[in-house]
Amino acid sequence: QVQLVESGGGLVQAGGSLRLSCAASGLTFSIRRMGWFRQAPGREREFVSGISWTTGNSYCADSVQGRFTITRDNAKNTVYLQMNSLNAEDTAVYYCAADRDGGYAVSWGYDYWGQGTQVTVSS
Repeated sequence: QVQLVESGGGLVQAGGSLRLSCAASGLTFSIRRMGWFRQAPGREREFVSGISWTTGNSYCADSVQGRFTITRDNAKNTVYLQMNSLNAEDTAVYYCAADRDGGYAVSWGYDYWGQGTQVTVSS
């Protein structure tokens, strides 16, 4: 089992930045990819970004390309999502996910999920 704990959410003005963190514990040696998803009220969950745990190769959805960056620190078993130029459309609960296989640009099949952290962007 892998446990995931997100942090770093909060309230920010439009145009501002936040950095989300997701710390993994448990059987972290089994992780092969990690990702960030978000879900706004009344909307389906959206795959935001993914990263290969081994190579560091990453993917970002078109909606956040050029504004969000995903990175990972293997020594700390932590993945980050740097979010810049935030706007009201980015308001959502952000979830971290981890998986034992699968491609970093693939949105489905994640085994483990965090509880989520709220990001609210005020206009």
